[in-house]
Amino acid sequence: MLISLGPQAFLSPAPVMLVGTYDVEGRPNIMTATWGGVCCSQPPCLSVSLRRSTWTCRALQQKKAFTVSIPARGMAGQADFAGLVSGSQENKFQTLGLTPVPGDHVDAPFVAECPVVLELLLRHTLELGSHIQFVGEIMDVKVNRDCLTPEGLPDASRIDALSFAPLTKEYYGTGEFVARAFAVGKTVKRSS
Repeated sequence: MLISLGPQAFLSPAPVMLVGTYDVEGRPNIMTATWGGVCCSQPPCLSVSLRRSTWTCRALQQKKAFTVSIPARGMAGQADFAGLVSGSQENKFQTLGLTPVPGDHVDAPFVAECPVVLELLLRHTLELGSHIQFVGEIMDVKVNRDCLTPEGLPDASRIDALSFAPLTKEYYGTGEFVARAFAVGKTVKRSS
């Protein structure tokens, strides 16, 4: 039996993303965000929604570029801290012992220690209420060599991306392989 919880900001699991920007003085910053995901295939785009009051929100609006670094399970503490403290008051890269790397394709830093990095140019913004949704066109995807399949594709089990359960406020790892997409559905018997 399904139990109604009423209207909630909920989708689980939610990806944990470290959004990287430079402020107007060129200082690198990261902020943890969990409201977002892929929103278009052609051109490849990702959306992320940020509270309008954040340092990162203002920097992203000014620079029109950002990165998304995907932390692995072992980075839960660092990812959580990056969402608790404002970049206006603390150099989070330095405090967390993380390395800011300038993007190759955009004017934004990424986290060298993360297994996956996306570089994005801001294409659209949408005022939503407490948050502003930013849609960025993905200019490049970088994956740690150790997290690739023999065919050179990202291996979710090796990436071991951190995810977030919003209502319980808990972090989880990616989990185990279940089935091949666009294949397992073909095994389903249709009812007449």
